[in-house]
Amino acid sequence: MGQAPVVYGQSDRPPRGDYSRANDDYTCAQDYAAYTEADHQTYQRLYERQCALLPGLASQHFIAALPSLGAKERIPRFEEVNERLFKATGWEIVGVPGLIPEVPFFSLLAQRKFPVTDWIRKPEEFEYIVEPDIFHDLFGHVPLLFNPVIADFIQAYGQGGLKAAELGACEMLARVYWYTIEFGLIRENGGVRAYGAGILSSAGELAYSVQSPEPHRLPLQLERAMRTLYKIDTYQQTYFVLDDMQQLLDFASTDFAPLYAQLRQQPTIGAKELLPGETLLKT
Repeated sequence: MGQAPVVYGQSDRPPRGDYSRANDDYTCAQDYAAYTEADHQTYQRLYERQCALLPGLASQHFIAALPSLGAKERIPRFEEVNERLFKATGWEIVGVPGLIPEVPFFSLLAQRKFPVTDWIRKPEEFEYIVEPDIFHDLFGHVPLLFNPVIADFIQAYGQGGLKAAELGACEMLARVYWYTIEFGLIRENGGVRAYGAGILSSAGELAYSVQSPEPHRLPLQLERAMRTLYKIDTYQQTYFVLDDMQQLLDFASTDFAPLYAQLRQQPTIGAKELLPGETLLKT
């Protein structure tokens, strides 16, 4: 039984991915035989390029976990990654044909199942791809699932997402995911380092997020992040910085329902807007 394709934001072309393969929960088997040698070469090139950029820019939490992903020469088999991942944190990765709706996404996370797109970008998309592909999901997200703190936070996020869906607050909660798991920075070694998957899988944004004087970098405050709009088609204009990973688990224990009610009475904040009295962090 297939599912309908999913689109977030605006695009000039239909969503990629064969959703006719999707089960009721949007998962599908990884069609490993469908990968061509060119696909494997694209994965290896992407992996090697990003690895070369990590020192001094990526969080040590990520760098330490990356070898757990496995060999870089070919696209990993999900079942082989899962043998190591389940032993480490009780998580597993599951294939999906592309972007999936919020509630199925939250439901999978709540079960410690991380959805990974099973197709890879074309060579001509090497520098930029609109939708997340297998490289973004595997390289960007999966290594930190071997980290117990991140693993527990993402499960708690999924559980909170199911509650947010009932309360009509998915948009506010989505901003938390965007500014942490996708585009988060953390204090390390007297500066800031990247741990967000959207940064770690991007050649250009990795250096930009940590070193460029252009974007705003602010201490991560839950209410501030939940009110802040974000960009889906450019580098981020604002990044939020964790003091340490434990801060994420502290957020996970928060009762979000009163926050949603409170924040509905407040205006959103522009992607590069500073509030009175805010001080930018130095890199």
